[in-house]
Amino acid sequence: MTHPFRFLCFIALLALNFSCQTTPKYDLVIRNATLYDGSGDAPIQGDIAISGDTIAAMGEILEKGKTEVDAKGMAVSPGFVNMLSWGTESLLIDGRGLSDLKQGITLEVMGEGWSMGPLNDQMKKEEQAAQGDLKYDISWKTLGEYLQTLEKKGVAPNIASFLGATTLRIHEIGYDNREPSKLELDNMKLLARQAMEEGALGIGSSMIYAPATYASTEELIALCEIASEYGGMYITHMRSEGNKLLEAVDEVLVISKDARIPAEIYHLKAGGKNNWSKMDQVITKIDSAQKAGLKITANMYTYVAGATGLDAAMPTWAQEGGYTEWVKRLQDPSTRKRIIAEMKTDAQDWENLYFAAGSADKLLLVGFKADSLKKFTGKTLAEVSKIRGKSPEETACDLVIQDGSRVGTVYFLMSEDNVKKQIKLPYVSFGSDAGALANEGDFIKSSTHPRAYGNFARLLGKYVREEKVISLQEAIRRLSSLPCENLKIKKRGKLAPGYFADIVVFDPQTIADKATFDQPHQYAVGVKHVFVNGIQVLADGEPTGKAAGRFVKGPGAK
Repeated sequence: MTHPFRFLCFIALLALNFSCQTTPKYDLVIRNATLYDGSGDAPIQGDIAISGDTIAAMGEILEKGKTEVDAKGMAVSPGFVNMLSWGTESLLIDGRGLSDLKQGITLEVMGEGWSMGPLNDQMKKEEQAAQGDLKYDISWKTLGEYLQTLEKKGVAPNIASFLGATTLRIHEIGYDNREPSKLELDNMKLLARQAMEEGALGIGSSMIYAPATYASTEELIALCEIASEYGGMYITHMRSEGNKLLEAVDEVLVISKDARIPAEIYHLKAGGKNNWSKMDQVITKIDSAQKAGLKITANMYTYVAGATGLDAAMPTWAQEGGYTEWVKRLQDPSTRKRIIAEMKTDAQDWENLYFAAGSADKLLLVGFKADSLKKFTGKTLAEVSKIRGKSPEETACDLVIQDGSRVGTVYFLMSEDNVKKQIKLPYVSFGSDAGALANEGDFIKSSTHPRAYGNFARLLGKYVREEKVISLQEAIRRLSSLPCENLKIKKRGKLAPGYFADIVVFDPQTIADKATFDQPHQYAVGVKHVFVNGIQVLADGEPTGKAAGRFVKGPGAK
């Protein structure tokens, strides 16, 4: 006869064992995956488990998850980093960031020259007045406050930003073409220090545009010295990507050396057919600088056309004082005549993208503020000038005046051979140089560059799967661990226990860009699931509506 006490103990042990087997150990387990850890190493087969916002285990996982995802036939990788995002405004309107989310982006990095802080009252007034299709309130002043505002409002991706050198200049000097006074420069440095302590990643510049172009190398070094104290980076749209490309690279190297700061070149390119051959020299310069001990990297987008505004078709002296003064000069007959004459020249002292494109039919007009001009969206400057019966140069001047903006423009400038050459460089990461959009609502009132919807999927589809320019594991490294290491962001960019669970599940056989220059508002395909900080923000290719994104701070944050 069994002793009653022993029998009860036996039953209790059975119950405990059953409970241990049925109670999930993890919040999420992704099973049967081909795991690319972000290091560039070959993938392994296995599972990955997540607890809270963190990767808990990898390999063969026997324990259950509260949620289980079967990733058979899928690639599972760290979330992708958009090294040049203009989600600054679009994420305020729609925090899902669908054009990027559907490509696996889990971190949006902003701040190419212009950042959303610090803003003084005059700047806030100007920004409010300049808004086009996207309308929003400006309730913040500092860059940190802006990023906190985004996080509080709710966004799917993580967010981070450089501090714009242009923003600092406007804050203290306005739009004048002059050096800052000692007091003004000291104030700019104080603002830089504040932004770095709030979590800025470093200093970002955009040197072909007014008023950024008025800044001297010495001014940039002074700002970068502050960022360097906090472990930040200098990142730049160089002073030239065309006729003075090599000299512009030299300036980046000087700033890096003198300010003792890592430097990255935004959207590496050689613009204009006459400059395509310079890319080999650029690469040689970077290689030499790296061997000499400088930390120099770059990013790029995977297209032969860039996108900016008609301001890049006109001399920067004409834009001194801001948009209002620019328009006054365009309306003055003699000054307008001088501007048009310079638009037709292969300028050496400013970046003439109109001339570099070669002809007006290689300028695509994609962004108008005025409803009366939206009928020209998607037409070339040549087509609009023919409709209006004026020269392309006269038409460009008229459009800037009538639209109340610089007019969003796509310029066809680069060579496909150079795009592939750049993709092969081991220190190159990727950025869309575009907003995080949706193909609905106010976003489709204007056109855009297809890179907004396709830059990253294009890399993985066209250049990895189809053309085999680089391997899939190398592409994933460049989309994940490389940018996070460059930015000194800890515990992101790799699949490893203890890292934040920013994860992409995609089909390497079908991932592809669908956006075209004629029809850019088309989502990429092939990304199945996306997790940000352990929360699923994309399920079976569709957004979940979860706002999992966080303000990711730079290394100097206090």
